[in-house]
Amino acid sequence: MNTAVLRTEFRLFRREPGAVFWIALFPTLLLVILGSIPSFREADKSLGGLRPVDAYVPVAVLISLIMSGVQALPQALTGHRERGILRRMRLTPVRPSALLTAQIVVQGSVALGSALLALAVGRLAFDVKLPGQPAGYLLALLLATAVALALGSVVSAVSRTTKIAGAIGSAVFFPMMFCAGVWIPVQEMPHLLRGIVGCTPFGAAAQALNQAAAGHWPGWSHLGVLAVWTLLLTGAASRWFRWE
Repeated sequence: MNTAVLRTEFRLFRREPGAVFWIALFPTLLLVILGSIPSFREADKSLGGLRPVDAYVPVAVLISLIMSGVQALPQALTGHRERGILRRMRLTPVRPSALLTAQIVVQGSVALGSALLALAVGRLAFDVKLPGQPAGYLLALLLATAVALALGSVVSAVSRTTKIAGAIGSAVFFPMMFCAGVWIPVQEMPHLLRGIVGCTPFGAAAQALNQAAAGHWPGWSHLGVLAVWTLLLTGAASRWFRWE
């Protein structure tokens, strides 16, 4: 990957205040707002004795990944294609694939940084325990990042314009937010619904992160779902992506 391309993409990302806010800051801000509600700092039997603020830390982590993968990445890549940047790059020594890789690195790095910020604020501001199984948590987090970026790549691949990318991204965004537990924590979902959600990328990610946060190794079924979705989505993006 060309380091000059990577630096340029980082600079371009910093010039987008909307992307910086929604990916890097909004998940933690949402956690702070919810944690400021007194009832969210009290143990809830329906959550297995956890406080709602404890349950929403993994949700905040996943929000940053969904924002980055489904919203920011497709808009950036489709915008480059729409403006002819990818086509012009084919005439230079820098290959378009370098730009694609740089975008994935930028979006993935920002999303992971946002996830770490949410963990730190949850710990310092609301005494949320750090993941009891850090290795398992890291593995689940990396797989969730990979599947988010793969999903965003598919949205980019099938979108000819930024408007189409925005429409498809929004159509995917809200179901993925539901599966991640934004409106109803996965732990509170009925058993059947939890099983269905567990077959989706972010439903599996939510359950894997919850298990690791509680000190258990994430279920191999959840990790397997993440791995399979990553492979399927990466294959689809590679097949359908067009530089022009």
